[in-house]
Amino acid sequence: MDEILQVDNLKKYFPVKKTLREIFSLANKQYIKAVDNVSFRVEKGKVFVLAGESGSGKTTLARLILRAIEADSGRIIFNGEDITTKTDKELRNFRTKVQMVYQDPYTSLNPRMKIMDIVMEPLNIHNKKSPKTERKEKVFRSLEDVRLKPVEEIAEKFPHMLSGGQRQRVALARSLVLTPKLIIADEPVSMLDVSVRAEILDLMKSLKDRLQISCLYITHDLSTSRYIGDEIAIMHAGKILEAGAIDQVLLHPVHPYTQALIDAISEPDPDNLHRDQTD
Repeated sequence: MDEILQVDNLKKYFPVKKTLREIFSLANKQYIKAVDNVSFRVEKGKVFVLAGESGSGKTTLARLILRAIEADSGRIIFNGEDITTKTDKELRNFRTKVQMVYQDPYTSLNPRMKIMDIVMEPLNIHNKKSPKTERKEKVFRSLEDVRLKPVEEIAEKFPHMLSGGQRQRVALARSLVLTPKLIIADEPVSMLDVSVRAEILDLMKSLKDRLQISCLYITHDLSTSRYIGDEIAIMHAGKILEAGAIDQVLLHPVHPYTQALIDAISEPDPDNLHRDQTD
């Protein structure tokens, strides 16, 4: 199957801040290896899960792929084209085809803008020559795609008038309005109520199947990753420790760190209330 994204041997090291005396000394520099020789592939129409605890390098890797920060070495190939060294002007088309959904639906939306303007903003940047009526129709279509109805009423509201789940749907609508080929979702449900998480994951899964959009899903929660993912890579200290089909990795883990992450998943069991804590 064709690949939408190919990451080869990507590296990003950050120098450790030192005191003034250490800076002028001849001691060797120390680095934090945020992303350390990472390689993986995302197939078209599939969800690739990047899982690991906080500080493992997942978000830094996402920012490298988006070219928000520059890699020290390695290659990023999107839809068959090497974008590693392209200029901002050359990346214009790439940035319409790759969209980001952030973790916090409360800070990722401008509180002073109506939902119509928030979702239309990418169109105003990349498709500003198209008629406003056409842009409005695309906004309404995106709001319908994420099941926010009635769309005309929702479009006139401000973010503070919506629930957390509705705000994350708006963020999804904004990412869909340019009909991207790849969505990078960075912990998109971690700040939502448990009751809302399943709805958002179900929505993302249906959008992926219906619109054939690929997804890089970043999470620390293996229980949600198994529901939505096709492939998974387990990341720790900037490295990928284990990767493969999601059921294979989660049901038959090879690396001890993967097993530790699986063991950390809480399983509701009423018998635990009566179990002796010394067992």
